[in-house]
Amino acid sequence: MEFSPFFEDSSIRKVWHNYSFDSHVIENYGIKVSGFHADTMHLARLWDSSRRTDGGYSLEGLTNDHRVLGVVPKEVQKIGKRSMKTIFGRKKIKKDGSEGKITAIEPVEILQREDRELWICYSSLDSMSTLRLYESLKIKLERMPWTFDGVPRGSMYDFYEEYWRPFGAILVKMETAGMLVDRAYLSEIEKVAVAQRKLVAEKFRKWASKYCPDAKYMNVNSDIQIRQLFFGGIENRAIKVPNDETAVAEGKKIPKYRTIELFSIVEDLQTEIFTASGWPSVSGDALRNLAGKVPSDLVYTTDDVSNDECGSDSEISDCDLEDTSSYGTAYEAFGGGKKGKEACHAIAALCEICSIDSLISNFILPLQGNHISCKEGRIHCSLNINTETGRLSARTPNLQNQPALEKDRYKIRQAFVAAPGNTLIVADYGQLELRILAHLAGCKSMLDAFKAGGDFHSRTAMNMYQHIREAVEEEKVILEWHPQPGQEKPPVPLLKDAFGAERRKAKMLNFSIAYGKTAHGLARDWKVSVKEAKDTLKLWYSDRKEVKAWQMKQKALAQERCEVYTLLGRSRRFPNMAHATSGQRGHIERAAINAPVQGSAADVAMCAMHEIDRNTRLKELGWTLLLQVHDEVILEGPAESAEQAKSIVVECMSKPFYGTNILKVDLAVDAKCAQNWYAAK
Repeated sequence: MEFSPFFEDSSIRKVWHNYSFDSHVIENYGIKVSGFHADTMHLARLWDSSRRTDGGYSLEGLTNDHRVLGVVPKEVQKIGKRSMKTIFGRKKIKKDGSEGKITAIEPVEILQREDRELWICYSSLDSMSTLRLYESLKIKLERMPWTFDGVPRGSMYDFYEEYWRPFGAILVKMETAGMLVDRAYLSEIEKVAVAQRKLVAEKFRKWASKYCPDAKYMNVNSDIQIRQLFFGGIENRAIKVPNDETAVAEGKKIPKYRTIELFSIVEDLQTEIFTASGWPSVSGDALRNLAGKVPSDLVYTTDDVSNDECGSDSEISDCDLEDTSSYGTAYEAFGGGKKGKEACHAIAALCEICSIDSLISNFILPLQGNHISCKEGRIHCSLNINTETGRLSARTPNLQNQPALEKDRYKIRQAFVAAPGNTLIVADYGQLELRILAHLAGCKSMLDAFKAGGDFHSRTAMNMYQHIREAVEEEKVILEWHPQPGQEKPPVPLLKDAFGAERRKAKMLNFSIAYGKTAHGLARDWKVSVKEAKDTLKLWYSDRKEVKAWQMKQKALAQERCEVYTLLGRSRRFPNMAHATSGQRGHIERAAINAPVQGSAADVAMCAMHEIDRNTRLKELGWTLLLQVHDEVILEGPAESAEQAKSIVVECMSKPFYGTNILKVDLAVDAKCAQNWYAAK
């Protein structure tokens, strides 16, 4: 603990590489780290957010790259980080005593004692490399001009000092706070998920065994076995599977495996998705295309029960056979009618197995793991500014990618709870990226629509389609409706109900435009001709010419300068633009349109977190930031001050730029208080 005074002295400025990781390791020994001055990993990302090779943003990769340390005096340029594997690695010894090919490293506690001198050299080199890297990146960023929403503000190192340095400290505080997880609840939903998986697996095997008897023993997670069943390939393929049967002749051992024969159960089953090696794909998307849209209540029906109303002895009655438009390609391949529907229902059950397995293995089980949940029951994920647009990412575990809304079938987010006496505030921006696009492009139509409020996508549809505009003007439909006491339904239909197809296209376009999607991409999404997609795009742009002009400007910037900029002046580089093929150029141009929008949304979210963290009243009330999920922030604090704190959070997010909003459009914020994350959505 000799270094405790050094680490805890706030007057001693400290430079780190991956401050988040190192500070948590040190604090685990009871040392409170102070004096954070810079994180070279963040400086490097600010200098160049596109490093994918040459070691990426590792200390070794950066300090051994002459382009990074080129501005440091020559006598210290050669100080580069060397990995632990390079210094301490030893070849594993084979049984015969000779050296193997695999290099292994002893546990750290052994290295620190047995290779003490080497360990001190390694640690010292780390520190020296980090300092040299800081000096180089500081010079580079000081030479980069900083422009804030088009207005010169100094250098990018000034930006770092004002925004990213304090942001790095905020992220570490959030990681330290963590989120409380109800592991007993997770255990219960695990049982439900396992039971449902067993149900749908049995349904699929029972159906498939009507055509191929051995299918009742197949592994429903095996792509090879599923492909053999639907598309063939090898006639009567023999496959070994675990033997689950316990019945065996007296005096004999139960065999561990049994051999089954699988063959194709259908001819000419059409698919549009293939693997890289040319085989028909049996991925989730491919299976969903085969099954079509099957209601979940039919997926989970397993017994062939009679239908009292129709008097049929089959699970699928004649009266169910009228509408077949929602079924996939398997319907016709299995002869249509009852057999076609049974096939679609069974394949939909197979899709359910994939979905349930994903939820169990990626979320339900990991969140119960002892290596993630610490003794107080809180999960501490790692938050990183490591995307090219500057959005946050999370790992170990990735709390940003927890299933939401209809995908959260087991209400996994309900497991994230507030401590006793506390509550959560979950606040998120409404249509943030569209509002950013309206501001960046200065699009009058979009700005007017946001100013008018209400259903933005309905307003987009009205502006795109003349017949919808006429229906609104003639009061045959209304854009939105706010019922008064005693009113059960609107006086005339809502636009979203009367013109649902047009509104869905308008909504998809609103979000697709921000990502630079082309007519070819939209044609694939909508399953229409490229001409029809182009015509729809023209309708959207006809009232938003400023967006088209702004997009052309971004493409030109990417072409001329090989970079584009966010609202706060961060850049995303495209170093390969000069040598790009036509296909690569199209990808870069789409990224050049998306990066300023998505990156600016990240800027706004970051500024909102600064406002929340700076707010003295929230601190006095005892509220703490826990997590940011793209356009959403989560706080925890005392239940008795929840409503007051919620109002402050909404104010901070609505005016994230030091208490003001510099955008040409209002920032809409929705916030709720609840005992768990699920209830707040």
